[in-house]
Amino acid sequence: MTQPHEMPDNPGDPEVTDPEVIPGEEDTTSAEVIEDAEVVEPEPELDGVEPVDAQAEAEAAADTEAALAADLQAQLDERTDDLKRVSAEYANYRRRTDRERTSIAEGARAGLIAKFLTIMDDLDLAEQHGDLEEGPLKAFADKFRGVLAAEKLEPFGAEGDEFDPEIHEAVQDLSSGDDKALGTVLRKGYRVGDQMVRSAMVIIADPVDTTEEEE
Repeated sequence: MTQPHEMPDNPGDPEVTDPEVIPGEEDTTSAEVIEDAEVVEPEPELDGVEPVDAQAEAEAAADTEAALAADLQAQLDERTDDLKRVSAEYANYRRRTDRERTSIAEGARAGLIAKFLTIMDDLDLAEQHGDLEEGPLKAFADKFRGVLAAEKLEPFGAEGDEFDPEIHEAVQDLSSGDDKALGTVLRKGYRVGDQMVRSAMVIIADPVDTTEEEE
């Protein structure tokens, strides 16, 4: 049986008291115990934080990607529409420019050809008088008419044709009814393609009744 510690007769005697801790000296015993002890990190408290749902995150990421793809597609469609509009405007510009260029070229050609029509009139008079049946003048007339025909010069306005005030210049009206035709052609009209170079100068008469002529 263990005997209880007996109280010393003089408790205040330095020989029986605990050793005094001297300032400046560290108690290494407690430090060594703390170092040897395993440090356990406290787990963070997750009060109010719900656990992460992997499926929800995947769905959210998929929605974000779909929204981004839709936005990119909308931008691409808008740029495509802009490109189509610009292409259409440029195509219209080219067509309009080509028409204007063609019109200017035809106008210049028609203006040049119009200067030679007086020569054509003289050749027509010479032909009516029988001066183009043979000889150098006939050869010249054939070549001259061939050059203008190559430039698509075409005459119009022959006796018996229906009168058209848009292309026929009437100097006299000898018709008696509402139907009017060309009686006498004083000067032929000419056109280059669809462009009229000169109107025909005519005298208006009644249309010829072909049924009476056949009888």
